[in-house]
Amino acid sequence: MIKKIFVLAFGLFIAMTSFGQVSSDSLQNANDSVVTEDSYSEFPVVALGSGLTKAAGDSAYMRNDYASAIQIYETLLKDGEAAEVYYNLGNSYYKSENIARAILNYERALLLQPSNADIRANLEIARAKTIDKVIPVAEIFFISWTKSLINCLNVDAWGYVGIVCFFLLLISLYFFFFSKQIVWKKAGFITGIVFLIVVILTNVFAFQQKHEILNRNNAIVLTPSVTVRSTPSDSGTSLFILHEGRKVEIKDATMREWREIRLEDGKVGWVPASSVEVI
Repeated sequence: MIKKIFVLAFGLFIAMTSFGQVSSDSLQNANDSVVTEDSYSEFPVVALGSGLTKAAGDSAYMRNDYASAIQIYETLLKDGEAAEVYYNLGNSYYKSENIARAILNYERALLLQPSNADIRANLEIARAKTIDKVIPVAEIFFISWTKSLINCLNVDAWGYVGIVCFFLLLISLYFFFFSKQIVWKKAGFITGIVFLIVVILTNVFAFQQKHEILNRNNAIVLTPSVTVRSTPSDSGTSLFILHEGRKVEIKDATMREWREIRLEDGKVGWVPASSVEVI
């Protein structure tokens, strides 16, 4: 019986660690400032394969040389994703008045750090400058609450919580099986159930976030305006017009030159693939 318990626990540990694996380089905690304060996020200087460093981009940003900052940050991102670099790149595009690309990079940063309030604040500032105002379809409160709970931590944080709770689960099992006092057995049983539930939930939350990072189906309109059509053809019926900075969901990306999109209010249609870029 004891052997089965530890085999089960080991299996849970393996599952937990496999679900929560995402590059920690892309999930560092940020202490950033909003765009309106003319500042940038400060992180340790890291030289990447290109020979450039983030500090070089930060320096260009502070000199108001936003074109150079954008070039440096874009080059750094070719060596791997990092939320703080996306964030500073978004700031640079915002200062250059390229709102669409600012939103695109804020969205990418938020995808990696969904709990970062500064990224979210700057994203809302940039969105306020867009033309299209779409009222999203109301969600059931339980779904909204669940999404908020999942996004209150990033993948690595959920992994750490899961590991801690896993070891607490092992301690609870120890008291349940080996303690001679009824009180400790009951306590071990109850806390074991609680920690088991938390371990499962943290794995589910980490898996959900990892799935969103690996399977991105949202995009940003980058062209000044684009006509959404009823069919994937220039001869299709014109349904409505979207402007740069609008976030859309990609429903169908199987065609080479066209993408079927859906808006937050439920409207669907087709746009040229060149008019949008996946987050």
